This record gives sequence, C-alpha cells and structure tokens, in this order.
Amino acid sequence: MVTIDTAREWLRIDGTDNDAIIQGLLYAAAEYIETTTGLAKENQMQEGLAHTATKFLLTLWYNAEQAEAERLQRTIDGLLKTLTIRARNYTE
Repeated sequence: MVTIDTAREWLRIDGTDNDAIIQGLLYAAAEYIETTTGLAKENQMQEGLAHTATKFLLTLWYNAEQAEAERLQRTIDGLLKTLTIRARNYTE
C-alpha cells in the first residue's frame, strides 16, 4: 500500500491538514483494487502496478475537478486489467 508521505508527495500537498482524507482514500483504493482485480491487499504491496494504480486513483478521487478524468480512468482501467491477470498468480 502507498504510504501517506508518498501520497502527499504524489498529490503535491504540503502539510498534514488533509491526512485523514488521504488516508481514507488510500484505504478505499486498496479495497477497490482488491474488489476489481482479486489482488489481496497484502499482495498489493509487492506489485508496482498496484502502487501506480493507487496513485492514479488518488489523483482522480482527490482532484476530480482538476484531473483529466477520462484519460485517467482509461489508464486506471488498463492497470486494473493487468492486475487482474497478475492476481491469478497469487491464487494458483
């Protein structure tokens, strides 16, 4: 899972005022990735693609009005498809 420090850096946020919001989004992203791909949260830590998908989800969810939503969503969908295939390796 992406750390709060990494998330702040990715979102270009200084300070800790929004940490509760960011932490909630990080938790939701891990749940979302697990639900959509079958990749368990504990396995997401080992997958660079899961980290990337989490960062893009944060961008989309945290800065929805500023993000290029359609382009981000296409990228996220592609990452989730790939993670779905990779998740099978953990269950076999």
